This record gives sequence, structure tokens and C-alpha cells, in this order.
Amino acid sequence: MPSTALAGIRVLDLSRVLAAPLATQMLADLGAEVIKVERPGVGDDSRTYGPPFARGTDTAAFYLSCNRNKRSVTVNHATAEGQELIRALAARSDVLVENFRTGTLAKYGLGHESLLELNPRLVYLSVTGFGQTGPYAERPGYDGIFQAMSGMMSVSGHPEEPMKVGVSMVDILTGLYAATAVLAALRHRDATGEGQFVDLSLLDCGLASLSHFAMNYLVSGEVPARRGNGGYGGIPSQAFPCKDKPLFLVAGNDKQFAAFCAAADRTDLLQDPRFATTSARIAHREEILPVLEAVLRTRTRDEWLAVLDAHDVPAGPFNEMPEVFADPQIQHRGMLVEVDDPVSGRLPLLANPIRFTATPVEGYAPPPSLGEHTAEVLDALLGVTEHQLSKLRGRGVV
Repeated sequence: MPSTALAGIRVLDLSRVLAAPLATQMLADLGAEVIKVERPGVGDDSRTYGPPFARGTDTAAFYLSCNRNKRSVTVNHATAEGQELIRALAARSDVLVENFRTGTLAKYGLGHESLLELNPRLVYLSVTGFGQTGPYAERPGYDGIFQAMSGMMSVSGHPEEPMKVGVSMVDILTGLYAATAVLAALRHRDATGEGQFVDLSLLDCGLASLSHFAMNYLVSGEVPARRGNGGYGGIPSQAFPCKDKPLFLVAGNDKQFAAFCAAADRTDLLQDPRFATTSARIAHREEILPVLEAVLRTRTRDEWLAVLDAHDVPAGPFNEMPEVFADPQIQHRGMLVEVDDPVSGRLPLLANPIRFTATPVEGYAPPPSLGEHTAEVLDALLGVTEHQLSKLRGRGVV
């Protein structure tokens, strides 16, 4: 079962694709009851974002990545009866999460103003590309656009070319901001009895995630340089080629650099005033890096990793996916779990990385099939009988 940390919290999840579904999956992992509301016959767009698909199904791995521990209910919010069902579910929920374009749900009487009037204790979280206000509020947008606009791409890649982060990083970070926002709003609700509206923008989250890069610019006025696989702090802090494969080495302070020099049998570098201190190495970056590259090319990657580990110098290999999941530390931490899926059989999932002592995440339910829990949820929460449900299905409401 999931953690019991959020037991008793009900989340009505009207979101699709990635950022907001990741947030509700986090809440589900932490023990909240998450009811995922999807379009009848179609569902979350990401169900079709394949290949690959789960074995024996037409459900994309993309969908599986952010929808475990949820229950799926199909309701057509474009119908009057569907809107009433959603309003009734919202009245019995603690949290509502949606990521429709700004103003869309308000057209159907499902905006935050009307639902907070119905349920003043509701935490209503809206995730949009540009937020509820401002000159871009009506625009659509996707992760790559926000990586570009937020400045994330400007500090990623090689000097001659900005580079998108491989994964949908703004979506993922926004999901984490969203889960944090919900928890804070619930704390406020429990203290005061008041729900509230939370306006979260992917562009805002992308910029906020630049953290010290943005702060360095604001303090100095200097535009950060792109350094490929090079770091921005002490030297060395970057990728280096070895005799066979590359590694990533960080020896950014004086103690670590001295340990590296001992491991490499190059303590003579410590006597060179250009390299003797952290600030000196940063000032002479272009002079020391070729020296270090020549040193690291003298041994294989695994030889270097062994000797660097023995000298307590931080370093690691560049792992492809098979190597990631074969890594003994990853295996020890239980980051890969398998669940029983009624269609595909054993389904592998990434584990939640949070480790609790009192409220552990001890199990996972597979991501639901489309509308799998419609009858169960509408009966339990709203008293909808099988006969009534049949009529609603016939009218395309559920």
C-alpha cells in the first residue's frame, strides 16, 4: 500500500499529460486518495503517447510513468450532467488539480471561484503554461518552449549551441512545485478552515529552477556561459575522457583536489601557484583542464573509479539505462519495483525516492485502465446506482 502520511485526503485529478499528473501521483504515493477524471472513450492524452506500450495493451509507458496509485473515472465535463457530477465530487474532495488552458473550466462552471463557493475548504490547483494573468496567459505551451523561454537552455549545452535537457525537466520540476504547494495549502486549510486557489505556471517554475544561475546573473550582471559537460564551480567539476570510457569527476575544493593529485600521483600540481587553490584553478581554468585531461587519459574509466574511490574523490561513470538499473546502489535502494497488472502481467515501475521511517511507501497499485473505477467511485461517493450509471453511459456522460 502507499504511505499513510496523507490518509484521509481526497484529490480530484482533472489533469492530463505530465506536470500535474506527476504532482497527483506524488500525493497518491503519500497516501492521498486520488480520483483521476478522464474523458469517456479517450482518456488522458498521454495514454496514446507511444510506443512503447505496456505488454498486451495500448497504454503508453508515458502514461504509466505518472498515474500509479490512482482510480480512473470517466466523466464528460462538456455535458451539463457531467459538470454536476464533477461539482458533486469536488464538494466531497480536499484538493482539485487541473491543467486546462486558462479559463477553460470556468466556461463549464468548474472554475475555482464557483467550486470554492461550493466547497470553501477546497484547495484548487491550476497548472498552466504561463499562469492565469499576464500578456501570455492564453497561450498554449510545452516543456521545450519553457526550457527555451525560462533561460534553462541558455545555460545548457556547448558554447556554440544551446541545448534542451533530455527529459521534460520543466514539467517534472513543476510537478514537484505543485505537490509542495498542495501540501502547504492543506496545512493552511487545516489551521484556518479556508481553502484557496493556487496558480502555478510552467514558465515561472522553469525560471525558479535556475536557482543559483539566475542569482549569479542578478548579482553580477554577467550572462552565464555554456560549458557543455563542464561545471560552474571549483575545478575540476566536469566530464573527462579516459583511456576507454568517460567519467564525471568533481574535486572542486582544495582538500578534494589534493586527494585527486595523490590518486593521480601528480602532487607536483599543488606546488604550481596557478593550481594550488580553488580560486587560482578557476582563474586558470583553460590552463589546468588540458593537464587534467591528459592525466585521465592514461587509465581506463574503471581503473580511475577504483583509485579515486580509494582516495575519497567524488567521481562516477556515465551510465546508459541498462547500467543504471544494474547498479548495485540503485538495486539496494529499491528504485525499481514491479506490480501485478491485470492485462500486462508484471509491470516495472520507478519507485518513489522518499524514504519514511513512520509512514513508508510500501507498495504500488498499477496505473488504472480508462474508467476502471467509474462505477465504484460514483456509487461510493455519490450514490449513483448501476441503473443510473447505465443511463449516464447511454447519454455519453460517463
